Amino acid sequence: MSQVANGTGRDLRIAALRKEYPNGFVAVKSLDLVVPQGSFFALLGPSGCGKTTTLRMVAGLEVPTSGTIALGDTEITFEKPYRRPVNTVFQNYALFPHLSIAENVAFGLRRRGVKDTDVQVREILELTELTTQAAKKPMQLSGGQQQRVALARAIINRPEVLLLDEPLGALDLKLRRQMQLELKRIQTEVGLTFVHVTHDQEEAMTMADTVAVMNGGLIEQMGSPTELYENPATTFVANFLGQSNLIGGAIVGKEALPGGQSVVKVDMQGTIVSIPEARAHATSGRGWVGVRPEKVLIAPEGEPIDAPGNHMTGAVVIDSSFIGVSTQYVVKMPWGQDLLAFEQNTGRRGIIPPGTRVDVSWRPEFAFLLDASQDVEAGLEEE
Repeated sequence: MSQVANGTGRDLRIAALRKEYPNGFVAVKSLDLVVPQGSFFALLGPSGCGKTTTLRMVAGLEVPTSGTIALGDTEITFEKPYRRPVNTVFQNYALFPHLSIAENVAFGLRRRGVKDTDVQVREILELTELTTQAAKKPMQLSGGQQQRVALARAIINRPEVLLLDEPLGALDLKLRRQMQLELKRIQTEVGLTFVHVTHDQEEAMTMADTVAVMNGGLIEQMGSPTELYENPATTFVANFLGQSNLIGGAIVGKEALPGGQSVVKVDMQGTIVSIPEARAHATSGRGWVGVRPEKVLIAPEGEPIDAPGNHMTGAVVIDSSFIGVSTQYVVKMPWGQDLLAFEQNTGRRGIIPPGTRVDVSWRPEFAFLLDASQDVEAGLEEE
């Protein structure tokens, strides 16, 4: 299901965009999208979902089968790449090895006939924290520095839209996390529209104002990182964006609460649990009750649980893994399903050893409900 965000001015507007190849493979099925001017937008999804093909169509490197691409009121669907106010930063950076960093950054300006590039180059090197590297060649720089050079070279042309195709994929984990913060800082300072393609959930959630999760050539769900994580609308989004416990149950009906709120009641393996109506994406028949592992609370049998809600007894810890900031538990429920529970290591209590019988609880407002017709394992293999 495609969703459209409202925008104004020189927004990037994609309507009914489709890409079908001669062999019959449809990479992008029908995409409707508005990327607001000046925002940081992420297309997130597994390999083959259509995100890079979408990016290449916006860049002019692929010709759409049908549909339109526009910047504000100006259609650019079939415009030549060099005539679009769009620049792309690729994963391999594509720097010129024989040119200095300053010359690499100035290249686009000089090709356009700009004579005095020194001031602009100096400003952009300062923005990307490369001033001291100006005279070096690309091979003398680290991967993170090379990535910033590629970014500086693209930004100096002042494109209306900057396309980022897995730009951090070649970096190690620690450097990638540093660069996530750097990219967001630079985007905020220059105010350009960034469209970032990635398969990395953390990368998309760290940087983007809005994330569109793609699957099979379509947008499954779009919204802020918080919205998508806290209230996924499909099993694919629930599984691909982080981890989820999904438990089958029969929907009993709706119940009005004081204050005008309503909840959907579900018979979940013999326990009646409540899901806020705004987080219920099914209202009859069977459904998947979803809860994120960090929202699942456990305690040795009979001990009080900090924030009691939907309460279950008779579970057993079958695995506990200490990973520094938290301990990750696998808990076998009475009906045979394994649930994940993540507990922050505050020092309040020690690790609960495997074999311990525990009670399990979560606050109703943290649960969500999905249609049981959806594949419970969708998104898992891609992660």
